[in-house]
Amino acid sequence: MIETLTTMQHQYLQANGLKIAYDEFGEAQNPAIILIMGLGTQMIAWPVSFCESLAALGFRVIRFDNRDIGLSEKLHYSGTSNLIRVALRKKLRLPSRVPYKLDDMAADTIGVMDALNVDSAHIVGISMGGMIAQTVAAQFPERTLSLTSIMSTTGHRSLPSASLKVMRQVFKRVANEDEEGYVRRSMKTWNLIGSPGYPVSDEALRERILLSYNRSYYPAGASRQATAIVASGDRVSLLNKITAPTLVIHGKDDALVPVECGIHTAKHVKGAKLELIEGMGHNLPEPLLPDFAELISNHAREAIEGE
Repeated sequence: MIETLTTMQHQYLQANGLKIAYDEFGEAQNPAIILIMGLGTQMIAWPVSFCESLAALGFRVIRFDNRDIGLSEKLHYSGTSNLIRVALRKKLRLPSRVPYKLDDMAADTIGVMDALNVDSAHIVGISMGGMIAQTVAAQFPERTLSLTSIMSTTGHRSLPSASLKVMRQVFKRVANEDEEGYVRRSMKTWNLIGSPGYPVSDEALRERILLSYNRSYYPAGASRQATAIVASGDRVSLLNKITAPTLVIHGKDDALVPVECGIHTAKHVKGAKLELIEGMGHNLPEPLLPDFAELISNHAREAIEGE
């Protein structure tokens, strides 16, 4: 089932000095789950059905557009950075001047919680969102009831990366791209990195992509987010500090962030649980959404009971 524009309700709040679009599901008095989305991806990539499932299981579910994407504030005034140059300087252990880093995006998450009067929450992030969630858990332990890191990584340089073919496709940028060009490029990307065990029809995939395009098309934001990831470096030292109960979920067939990255993440968080999913790539397959909701809700309940 694909979300339609009529099902999407959003509100705005001020977080960390930025205007952030968000929405929420469930009762305000229930334990909160904060959902953080990945690179260049809007909050609507957390399916409504998934959010409603978590809400039905007794949680207050909050999803939001990260800075520079979707309907949240765009940081066009902060300039841009060359991703390749930033990556080369990082490899040489040289600093780079970038518009922002993952630390800033973690502070955005805490700002969302502050604005919504959420003292502490179960922090759930996917891909780049997993990196942000890891940073929140390490830097704000008193605000983190539990951590769930999905298809993410420690960012350590020893880990395998995606193939050159995948990297070229994911980070390909086309000047003056029209709607149809964006759809074609995005379909090719998702067919490369999606879940081979759970294929999506071209019609359904096209509908999702158009929904995102019509809501907000802003490639400059994705570029700045990418430089934030690279400039922030690896998080091994941060992961070693995490005390919150942690669940790591990763697909065995992830072509963008190889499964070794999830294994490495779990290895560096004391007591972390690791769930490896057969046939799963770098997306949230619809048939697995009930399983994800159960894994996350059970993990959250265990964390509360273990306090």
